[in-house]
Amino acid sequence: MGIKVEVLDPTPDCPAAVVARQTLGSFRDPVKIREFAEGVDVLTVEIEHIDADALDSVASELGLDVEPTPSTLRLIQDKLVQKRHFQSAGVPVADFLGIDDPAAAQAAAQAFSFPFMLKARRLAYDGRGNAVVQSREELEGAVEQLGGYGQGLYAERWAPFVKELAVMVGRSREGSTRAFPVVETVHRNSILLVTEAPAQVSPDVQRRAQEVAEQAVACLDGAGVFGVEMFLLEDGGLLLNEVAPRPHNSGHYTIEACATSQYEQHLRAVMGWPLGDTSLAVGACIMLNILGEADGEEGIQRAHEVMARAYQVPGASVHWYGKAEVARQRKVGHVTIVAPDAVEARSRLAAVDPNAAAALASTSGREEGGQQPRVGIIMGSDSDLPTMRAAAEVLRDFGIAAEVTVVSAHRTPDRMLEYARSAHSRGIKVIIAGAGGAAHLPGMVAALTPLPVIGVPVKPAGAHLDGLDALLSIVQMPRGVPVATVAIGNAANAGLLAARILAAHEPALLQRMLEYQEGMRTTVLGKAQRLETVGWEDY
Repeated sequence: MGIKVEVLDPTPDCPAAVVARQTLGSFRDPVKIREFAEGVDVLTVEIEHIDADALDSVASELGLDVEPTPSTLRLIQDKLVQKRHFQSAGVPVADFLGIDDPAAAQAAAQAFSFPFMLKARRLAYDGRGNAVVQSREELEGAVEQLGGYGQGLYAERWAPFVKELAVMVGRSREGSTRAFPVVETVHRNSILLVTEAPAQVSPDVQRRAQEVAEQAVACLDGAGVFGVEMFLLEDGGLLLNEVAPRPHNSGHYTIEACATSQYEQHLRAVMGWPLGDTSLAVGACIMLNILGEADGEEGIQRAHEVMARAYQVPGASVHWYGKAEVARQRKVGHVTIVAPDAVEARSRLAAVDPNAAAALASTSGREEGGQQPRVGIIMGSDSDLPTMRAAAEVLRDFGIAAEVTVVSAHRTPDRMLEYARSAHSRGIKVIIAGAGGAAHLPGMVAALTPLPVIGVPVKPAGAHLDGLDALLSIVQMPRGVPVATVAIGNAANAGLLAARILAAHEPALLQRMLEYQEGMRTTVLGKAQRLETVGWEDY
């Protein structure tokens, strides 16, 4: 990119010194910050725990461009101030209360019940500075654990989340924003272990998560890349957890997986250059943090064992940070795994770290958003429901939320038009349309939506053609308007086909489909064995 980089870091021969000139000193030392600032044109940060007042001074006295602004860094440093700022900007956050004394702590317990979170306002990261308060008896112990009331504390209502999500957002000097894909983050002992891109959530959740992230970053000042962490709740709601005003661990995957990495985007933003393309350049990607499993040489040896396995996996790239020391539970590197799809990416992760793969898989069975429908089941009349019910039952058994309604192509054409055109924007991925007689509904819907449509030929009550007319109508679609079709009245197969379409990109659902098929095989073999054992006469 043609940019000369210098770094201020307190550790001699820090990892960045391999590629940049280092000024040795603390980023909390105003003298060192000024000394460093005098030799650069643009100053940015890789950690928010920095002397913001010193940055204000060099910005005003030296006319130095500091990105993001010291005011943003100061706001982010105090998590209670951060929460208040985002709340005032309309960003969804969990309920919170400042805790200055025992009375305030008791008031929080009364307001939030148990459990609730007690958090330090400053210098809290990777699980440090957080405590779960399970009962009133634990309250004072949690306060003491976090340094006492004088440390600066706040309480937060417990968020019953089903997944943790993150979105990296680039912000230009002019204030425009561009979000990277939504990722799922899985933590172990409150430290990020795995990031999966894209997150295995519905399109509606992805869209809303990016909107929340961009809304949060838009109300801050200054340019750069911001890491936005949030919770996906049981009811489908989203709550912002916190924002990091810098490149973030959850964005490391972008180096191999996106058209523009978070680091290039950060440089583009702080230099005043156009923001880059944030789209995924691969089908799927998983980032695995390499954490110190022991101190010293033993920790280095164990980390290298992970790296050795990664070198044998297709699509895996190893990043070793070159830190002077390896300490237990500290990040010393990461592995990025790219693959054509999420199923293959998870399989490759299991070859590198089976425990991490299991941790990621453990979140997949949870219903993201609870009741967010992903399949639409429509029919021309409620008299078709006895047939179409089987599709809904199959989807229910697979844990796939579906919406079921009546949409008549002939009697409510406007409703059909609106339903078909809006389905994809509402998070629907597949439409199952049942129709009898003329059976125009599946074909008309397919002409109006970009989604796959599965037609179910229905035999209406009192019909004389046994549903054959509906079958022939559905299969005779012109080129360019495809409609998948199942046997007459076989809505169960329509439900199974919809599940297979979704399973192509969802590892957990694909596994359930494999188990379903194995169940059918076992059933048939059991019947064969019984028939062979008892004979056809007694069967």
